[in-house]
Amino acid sequence: MSPDQNLSASSHALDEETARAEIYGLLSMLFYAAPSEQLLGQLQVAVTEAPDAGAFLEEPWRELVACARSLNAKHIAEEYTRLFGGVGKPEVYLFGSHYLSGFLNEKPLVRLRDDLAALGLARSQDMSETEDHAAYVFEVMRYLIAGDDVTVSNLTQQMAFFSQHLQPWVSPMCQAILAHPHAFFYARLANFTAAFMGVEAQGFDLVN
Repeated sequence: MSPDQNLSASSHALDEETARAEIYGLLSMLFYAAPSEQLLGQLQVAVTEAPDAGAFLEEPWRELVACARSLNAKHIAEEYTRLFGGVGKPEVYLFGSHYLSGFLNEKPLVRLRDDLAALGLARSQDMSETEDHAAYVFEVMRYLIAGDDVTVSNLTQQMAFFSQHLQPWVSPMCQAILAHPHAFFYARLANFTAAFMGVEAQGFDLVN
């Protein structure tokens, strides 16, 4: 392989890692709260063609962007509140403990907190939700990909965190959203998220 080929391969790998981190960051924002006008505007003008035609994520991404273009921030905010907010029990839970144990604030949350402490991470005081909220674990994955501390932000930590704290429950959460009769924008987001989780799982399997 020539030096130019080496550089091209390294650049492609770096682009893929940047894209993965950006997807996790976007998922974190969209599951934490309804998108702001600014974020929705960015999503509405997003490129929908993948670099490689027919890429697995291309169609669910295209559907998500098309849905975003058909709605305004108020409609999406109303949907978010109906599905995940409101007073008392939400119609769809966004917490890992619910899917892993059937209850909130159970052993899966304790294990997650122990693993976060081992990584030197802790929940910000500004975040009202517990650490097993989908937005939080997506943000941790973004950090494990894009963070500056290579002792924490590396492939080994990504694989371990994904297999323990995302893979067992994020897809069931997505299925719960997709099954809700009033999910529209978030059904498209759930479909894209489930597809992305599949790509991530396959990628980690290839590394093993």
